[in-house]
Amino acid sequence: MSDFREVRLARLDAETGTLCKQADLTFALCYPSPYRVGMSSLGFQTIYRRLHALTGVSAERAFLPDDARAARRDGDTLCTYESGRPVGDFPVVAFSLAYELELAGLVDCLDLAGIPALASARAAHGPHAAAAQRGRWPLVVIGGPLTFSNPLPAAPFADVIIMGEADELIATLTDAIRAERADRAALLAHLATLPGFYVPSLHGERLPRIAAAPDACLPAYSQIRTVETELSDMFLIEPERGCHRGCTYCVMRRSTNGGMRLVEPSRVLGLIPADARRVGLVGAAVTDHPGLPEILRGIVGAGREVGISSLRADRLTDEIVGLLKRGGYRTLTTASDGASERMRASIDRKTKERHLLRAAELCRTHGLKQLKLYMMLGLPGETSDDIDELGRFALELAAMVPRLVLGIAPFVAKKNTPLDGSPFEPIDSIDAKLTRLRARVHGRVTLRPTSPKWAFIEYRLAQGGWPAGLAAAAATRAGGRYADWRAALAEVPAPSVLVPAARPPSLVALSG
Repeated sequence: MSDFREVRLARLDAETGTLCKQADLTFALCYPSPYRVGMSSLGFQTIYRRLHALTGVSAERAFLPDDARAARRDGDTLCTYESGRPVGDFPVVAFSLAYELELAGLVDCLDLAGIPALASARAAHGPHAAAAQRGRWPLVVIGGPLTFSNPLPAAPFADVIIMGEADELIATLTDAIRAERADRAALLAHLATLPGFYVPSLHGERLPRIAAAPDACLPAYSQIRTVETELSDMFLIEPERGCHRGCTYCVMRRSTNGGMRLVEPSRVLGLIPADARRVGLVGAAVTDHPGLPEILRGIVGAGREVGISSLRADRLTDEIVGLLKRGGYRTLTTASDGASERMRASIDRKTKERHLLRAAELCRTHGLKQLKLYMMLGLPGETSDDIDELGRFALELAAMVPRLVLGIAPFVAKKNTPLDGSPFEPIDSIDAKLTRLRARVHGRVTLRPTSPKWAFIEYRLAQGGWPAGLAAAAATRAGGRYADWRAALAEVPAPSVLVPAARPPSLVALSG
């Protein structure tokens, strides 16, 4: 723990914008990935600021240790950054989950905090009933991007899950906690009646609708800047939220407020701190914002560097790419998603070869060092002919730019999308396609594939329910290796035979 204290103090010293205040109700706001990742999360920072803006409420941050396995081995206690206080001592512990594999970090954090990971073990009727009745266990709240697709694997660990956009509901939650603080059962019963709140112990696997934040809550933006993050010392802000496109694989098509919501360029520029030297524009469809050139001119014209979370090839113009180059870009990154024109059409991805060729031309014209394309392999109906087309087209692009990089991820079907329920292509088949592609572009194109094995684990969680969450806990506690996950998930029915349950399954096996 002495090492954590030194790291904590050093990181706090490097931060700008940290909030501290005394309050009657204090949240431990936890991110189930290490500090460098968590502090690059715009949603996490936004909720941190919103909690501090409420009268009588504050929040302290905690993160998965950089080496969670060593922390378990050494018996470390998970503590917050602001005060060094143990997370288990807080009345409310709230987690932001971005994607399925962070369930392992959630289990690690709860175990390291000394909090029973399963909500059933924290309930007044569970094995720790006396402690629960004394209010010993914190209220465990889960929210974040994962709730837009499938939060069911997280349900066994949560007392309550905030579905969708929590910008406004976080205040509703704090009001409810204050009103029913002495009676946990009454609090959960009340929350279960409110829109946007999922109480697993009462709702079972019946999910309520996701919540929509009013436009007045936009935009989200950074509270804290620090060099100790993946996006070093970058001020993040969203010029838009949601997406108006209809790509069949994407969770963001499940928009909460009828499509993309825009923030006026003047509002975006006005919120950037005067001392911010690097600005990141965050959103699912930033390049679809009609005011993007104005925003970029304002940022770059002030001598700042700029980054954008999503560049659409069909929206790139000479002006936009020129401004990005002036703002520090060395790599032009966009996505084709499908391996071929046919596959892109099958998933309603509007990107055409001509758009990608134009991107390569702009990359060369403005002297950028490389073009990077993200794409998926293993979409339904994909054949070796599609892989051959990708190889042919990749060589055509590579001839136009100094360096071409293909970031390749296996397709993982998500809940609440038109491709929900699509099978995961066998790992050996994906490996064979990668081998075929390498042979066609050898020495001319750099391939950076993500692991098909871990994509398979992500798929099982994405398509799973409560049993998948229990398997995540078992795999994490067994060591978190791929073999541990395979063994744990072998006990869970395959997605094709999963049947939603009206009530939660038995949690006896992992009641500790």
